[in-house]
Amino acid sequence: MADRQQNPHAVMFPVPLQGHIIPFVHLALKLASEGFTITFVVTQAIHHKMTQARPITVEEEDMFTAARKSGLDIRYKTVGDGFPLGFDRDQNLEQYLEGFLHVFSAHVDDLLGQMVGTASPTMTCLISDTFHPWPSTLARKYNLVNVSFWTEPALAFSLYYHLDLLRINGHYDCHDKREDTIDYVPGVGGLEPKDLTSYLQETNTSTAMHRIVQASFKDVKKADIVICNTVQEMESKAILALQERQSFYAIGPLLPSGLAKSIVSPSFWMESDCKGWLDTNPSGTVLYVSFGSFAECNEEAVVEIAYGLLLSKVRFIWVLRPNTEKASLGNFLPLGFGDQIKEQGLVVPWCNQIAAISHPSVGGFLTHCGWNSVLESIWHCLPMLCFPLFTDQFTNRKLVVDDWRIGLNLCDRKPITRYEIAEKINNLMGGKISIELGKKIKELKGTMEHALSSTGSSENNFNQLIHDVKVKTLELGV
Repeated sequence: MADRQQNPHAVMFPVPLQGHIIPFVHLALKLASEGFTITFVVTQAIHHKMTQARPITVEEEDMFTAARKSGLDIRYKTVGDGFPLGFDRDQNLEQYLEGFLHVFSAHVDDLLGQMVGTASPTMTCLISDTFHPWPSTLARKYNLVNVSFWTEPALAFSLYYHLDLLRINGHYDCHDKREDTIDYVPGVGGLEPKDLTSYLQETNTSTAMHRIVQASFKDVKKADIVICNTVQEMESKAILALQERQSFYAIGPLLPSGLAKSIVSPSFWMESDCKGWLDTNPSGTVLYVSFGSFAECNEEAVVEIAYGLLLSKVRFIWVLRPNTEKASLGNFLPLGFGDQIKEQGLVVPWCNQIAAISHPSVGGFLTHCGWNSVLESIWHCLPMLCFPLFTDQFTNRKLVVDDWRIGLNLCDRKPITRYEIAEKINNLMGGKISIELGKKIKELKGTMEHALSSTGSSENNFNQLIHDVKVKTLELGV
C-alpha cells in the first residue's frame, strides 16, 4: 500500500484518433511532471501510422523518448485492436467499430493482466477516453481508480450524458424528431437541433457508433472522476450542472508548453515545413485552412472553397490531407489551381498546425471546428470561419459563433458558394467584424491564461484531480 501511495501509476488509453491522442499526450506530460508514472497505450495500427509518418530511430524508441531523458517516467506500449495491420479501418469503418465495441476490451484486459504484478510502481489508476465503453469493468477488475477523460467541450458531454432526456422529448432516436429549441438539458440553456452533435442529429441510431456512444455514456456514470479539456469559466453552467451528478473537473486547455514543444506531435502523416513560405508574408495576412485529421470534405465543397479563396484574394495556406477520399492533392482541386494561386497561396498535404497558426503572418482560421483546433485558435488569438463537418463540430461551432462570438458561421448544412466563401473570408481577415472578433478572442485568451495560472480554475482542478486520485488509491488499497 505504501508503494501505491508514493508513486501513482496511471495507464492511459486514448481513442485511436489523432484528435484524441494529442490532448492525452499533453495530459501524460503534465501528470508525469507532477511525479506520476505513466504507461501510455496506443493501438498497434496507430503506432504503425505514426512510425510511417516519422520513422523511429534506434535512439528514439517512441514519442516519449525525449520526455524520459528529461526525467519524466512515461512508458509506451501498444495493444492489438482485433484486426490485422493490413485491414483498412477507414474503408470498413462499421466492421472496425463493431470490433471497437465488442473485441477491443479483451485486448486491453490482456495487457492490464500482464502488467499486474510486473509493473513497478504498481498500477493505481486507469485514465481512458470517455468514448471507451469498458473502463468501469476493467477498473473494478484490477482495483484501479477510474478516471474518464473527455477531450471535447463540456457542452457536448452534457448532451450525450442526457441522451435519455433528448429521447423522451423527441429530439433523438425518434421518427418525427422535434425541431424546436432544446431547453430542458441541465446547464445547457437554449440549443437548436442543428447544434446537436452529428450523431444526435442522425435518424439511424442503430449504427455501431451510436451503440458505442450509448454504452460509453452509460459506463462513464460509474467513473470515479471525469476530467474535461475545457475551462470552467468558458462553460460554467454546463460544468456546474454536471458537478451535481459526479466529480467533473475542467483542466484545460491542454496545449503544448515547455517540454511538450520539444516533443514531436503524434502525427499520422509526414509534415510539410511551411515556415519558409509563411516568412514571406506580412503579419496577420494569411488565412490557415484545415479540416483536421479525420473529417472528410466532399468534392463540391473543395471546389467552392478553392474558388472562394481565389476570389477573396487573401493569402492562404491550405492543408489537404493525403488520405482525404479522392482529394489527395489535386483530384478535387480545379484544373490549373496551382498555377492560379501562384504567390497567393500554398497547398500542402499536412503540416504541424501549432507551428503554422502560431506564425505571425497567420491572422485567421477556416476550420472544421474540431475541439483541439478551437482551443488552439483561441490561444493564438485567431478568429475562426466555421465549417463543421461531423461529430462535436456542430456543437463547437455554436460555442464559437453564438456564445463566445469569436468566429463567423460559413453555412448551416446548405451548399456553400464561392462568392459567400470569399465574402466571409474578407470579413474575417479585415474590417469592422474582424476587429470585434479580435477583441472577443483576446478576452477569451485572457480567461484561458488566468485558468492556467497558479491560482486559476484549471490549475486548482488539476491539483484536485491529483489529490482525489491519491485518496481513492488509498481507499482501494485498504
